[in-house]
Amino acid sequence: MSVEQIEAAIPHRAPMRLLDRLLSQEEQSIVCEKTFRDDEFFVQGHFPGRPIVPGVILCECCMQAGAILLSKVAPGGPGVVPLATRADNVKFKRVVQPGDTVRLEVTLNERVSNAFFLTGRVLLDGKLAARLDFACTVSAPE
Repeated sequence: MSVEQIEAAIPHRAPMRLLDRLLSQEEQSIVCEKTFRDDEFFVQGHFPGRPIVPGVILCECCMQAGAILLSKVAPGGPGVVPLATRADNVKFKRVVQPGDTVRLEVTLNERVSNAFFLTGRVLLDGKLAARLDFACTVSAPE
């Protein structure tokens, strides 16, 4: 999936669109990639001399992958926006730096009405860098 196709599936735009490629998608799961650049706004000053991708950005990457997954299964139409409502069991295991490419694996675990419960994993060189459980809902345009 190209950047244009990603942007057709989710409302995020630069500089907050944090996905570069969609590698695969099934009914209940999705796999995406993101390569972090040294000029990304969120590593400027985090930290001088040793830039590190903030953990919240790794979580946001998973949530954006989840939003693409939900664009296929959530009730919707034009203007529907996925909203994160909860993040639980967040764990950071490895430091991610500019130049690193991460693999984002998100699984839809359960749906209750318009609430969706997912698990995200961030892999760096095939090893777990971060994981989280999160919930989303979808919001129709006002």
